[in-house]
Amino acid sequence: MVTVRGQAHTLEAFVAALLVLSGISFALGTTAVTPLSASTSNQHVGNQERAAAVGVLEATEADGSLAEAVVYWNTTPDDDSGEFYGANNSDGTGYATGPPNEFGRVLNETFGDRRAAFNVAVVSFDRNGSRTTTTMVRMGVPSDDAVTATRQVVLYDDTTLSSPELGNVSAAATDSDRRFYASDIDPGNRLFNVVEVRITVWRI
Repeated sequence: MVTVRGQAHTLEAFVAALLVLSGISFALGTTAVTPLSASTSNQHVGNQERAAAVGVLEATEADGSLAEAVVYWNTTPDDDSGEFYGANNSDGTGYATGPPNEFGRVLNETFGDRRAAFNVAVVSFDRNGSRTTTTMVRMGVPSDDAVTATRQVVLYDDTTLSSPELGNVSAAATDSDRRFYASDIDPGNRLFNVVEVRITVWRI
């Protein structure tokens, strides 16, 4: 009788130990999922920001405001350089927010309510393949989870700079003194340059 009772107690202790171990295992499993869940959430947010940046580029390309923004450039005969109109591009900072044109308005409206910061750069190449990156907007240093969207814009010799101070000056007319950030990659033909607009977005 004593032996049977002892076996019963042993069995009960074994079952209790199994329940405790199962509980610990479940708790550890739940904890292990947490970092993965956070990573998945961050990836989802990044995908949303990238989709928003792509949407900005597609919409402004369709209505012509993206092409206008890349030539919203100001250069004067008494200056040996240029900058985006109204920006402080001489020290590489560009605008502190979206530029004062339709492209800038769409940028500000898209990301202003999302607690997101953005930088915009325009990348161009010369005939020798040398790359130039010109800052249009600089709001800060992107975080590690920043995302980027790009779009190409074709410029022609007769593309008119859109600065309100320049009148009908074409991009090609500034090429000899290099006051425009891009140069003519195909002299003698209508193509002037193909530039790439890069929007980098991150949460703040």
